[in-house]
Amino acid sequence: MSTSRTGIDDVDPAVRAELTRLRDSIDNIDAAVVHMLAERFKATQQVGRLKAAHRLPPADPEREARQIARLRALAEDAKLDPAFAEKFLNFIIAEVIRHHERIAEDSGTGRTAGAG
Repeated sequence: MSTSRTGIDDVDPAVRAELTRLRDSIDNIDAAVVHMLAERFKATQQVGRLKAAHRLPPADPEREARQIARLRALAEDAKLDPAFAEKFLNFIIAEVIRHHERIAEDSGTGRTAGAG
């Protein structure tokens, strides 16, 4: 059924329906991911406030390493590329640390990621 035209109107209606069903599922998963990330960041904001209140550094390299190892193992079990999972978590961790640094600055503790 392949043609040189790229319009979906030329696709078999059954294929179009299946494509729509799959894309709807992807859209639902994307929405769930966004909501889960929002919940995660709410929790990490609380951690950031607690760290700032007790003058703890925004970064915790030991915990971050444990989380990366844990996520890589989960990814392998889920048949997801562990390198991708690690990159994704590193991106999230960097954003969390940035938030924690801002919280520390706003609270007047001024601790930075390198502070011990």
